[in-house]
Amino acid sequence: MRAELATIIEQGRGEAPADLVLKGGRVFDLVTGELVESDVAICGDTIVGVFEPGYEGRREIDCSGRVLVPGFIDTHLHIESSAVTPFEFDRCVGPRGITTAICDPHEIANVAGLTGIRYFLDASARTVMDIRVQLSSCVPSTHMETAGARLEAEDLAPLMDHPRVIGLAEFMNFPGVIHRDPGVMAKLEAFRGRHVDGHCPLLTGRDLNAYIAAGIRTEHEATTAGEALEKLRKGMRVLIREGSVSKDLHALAPLLTERHSPYLCLCTDDRNPLDIAEHGHLDYMIRTAIELGAPALAVYRAASLSAAEAFGLKDRGLIAPGKRADIAVIDTLEGCHAETVICGGVVVDDAAFAARELIAPVARHSVKARRVSASDFRTAGNRAETPVIGILPGKIITEHLTEEIAPVDGDKRPDLDRDLVKIAVIERHGKNGNMATGFVRGFGLKAGAIASTVCHDHHNIAVVGADYADMALAANRLGEIEGGFVVVRDGEVLAEVALPVAGLMSLEPFEVVRDALVELRAAAASLGVVLEEPFLQLAFLALPVIPHLKITDHGMVDVDRFEVMS
Repeated sequence: MRAELATIIEQGRGEAPADLVLKGGRVFDLVTGELVESDVAICGDTIVGVFEPGYEGRREIDCSGRVLVPGFIDTHLHIESSAVTPFEFDRCVGPRGITTAICDPHEIANVAGLTGIRYFLDASARTVMDIRVQLSSCVPSTHMETAGARLEAEDLAPLMDHPRVIGLAEFMNFPGVIHRDPGVMAKLEAFRGRHVDGHCPLLTGRDLNAYIAAGIRTEHEATTAGEALEKLRKGMRVLIREGSVSKDLHALAPLLTERHSPYLCLCTDDRNPLDIAEHGHLDYMIRTAIELGAPALAVYRAASLSAAEAFGLKDRGLIAPGKRADIAVIDTLEGCHAETVICGGVVVDDAAFAARELIAPVARHSVKARRVSASDFRTAGNRAETPVIGILPGKIITEHLTEEIAPVDGDKRPDLDRDLVKIAVIERHGKNGNMATGFVRGFGLKAGAIASTVCHDHHNIAVVGADYADMALAANRLGEIEGGFVVVRDGEVLAEVALPVAGLMSLEPFEVVRDALVELRAAAASLGVVLEEPFLQLAFLALPVIPHLKITDHGMVDVDRFEVMS
């Protein structure tokens, strides 16, 4: 709640008790790097006093022996990929010290268009944490897939001045930028001078210059220190990502120095409740970066102050007078375990969550795929030479492999001894009934099938399997449960998680989803799957803007050539 200006000044001078005072802790000053014992006085949603003794408050919280740091800012994520609604995401990560999340709702936008984006805008006004929205720039991400919606510049422009909107979300169609695709250019022109987030994996040289010159300011796809450094030198803010699949922190941690930290931020992109429960969120990134040798000052700057500066959120990022009262009270800088969290002057607790006004979900009954049979998964062809998607664990970049798979009775069959299993994508928006099949290596699958409607970014059905009948059962089951995740073996559903909101999000509390994901992962492992996060890894195999080989409902996609393979 925003206080009157006169009241802010009065409480800052100590002429009246502050609304809230955090007593006896040590404040981590991100300007000097010092830990200073100090009270922190808060009026409404604003910090009014720090580094001065003796503040009194109507409410006081004892923080003795604890460290106070600015609340953490996740600079790029898709809340839908947490498999829960924005309200449950709020409850899941807010107590860990995340007070601001800059989200791109392009997962739900690819299913439900503007209806999905408006749902996030409406929800973000009601959560305890401050959720800011970037307008989804690439719906669909390319011309090589079938999505549930298409958003052009004229669709997005009316929302650009919404108070929850920062700018234009990750511009994944980087070939469209550098080759001046008309639709791409219309969006860039409409948002010229505003914040435009980037997405340009492995782009370098003059192409990178052109991409940045188009007005794109931030980017999260750097997977090596060299790639990140080139982007930094060319004026891009680099968002270091550590998600459930895309794990770049170890590679980029050497860049997290006090010199570079003003231009580095942290993000999770895609992280599910199970991963959050087992490891953490931005708090995990902070702990890990410090363990890897990054200075605490650099890490905490990247987690808050640098993030605020990069996205124009000038009201936060420091524990200082006049700043938004977003504060995490943690055990130690190295431990980063939040014990109390303040977000906009509100203590993040069960009472705060209970006081929220919830809104009804949208995009129910969105899985409209045709039913498939075992024979639909046959891969015809008379050439043994076959393109194969090669999974690189911990990365969403894939290898473009070529293997000899001889046709038998007009079908190229899975070869489990060589870890070559069938992958298929089935259009599920009720548009055209497309279906494409191919091969993938890296799951370790020995039997059965796994399937998902979380399938970036078009969110069609993706299914991987060793048995065609099990693949058909898994795909058809997704239609019956309104989308989600399914594991099948020998004609039996071993585990499933229903995600009825756009086929992406559960209506259950995050704790229920977390526990269901434990069972799902165990069921996948029983099929021989060796990947830690097989469903999120599967989702990225259908994203045709990430090199090198992917698959959509149109067919196998050579991303380097940016074309569907014949």
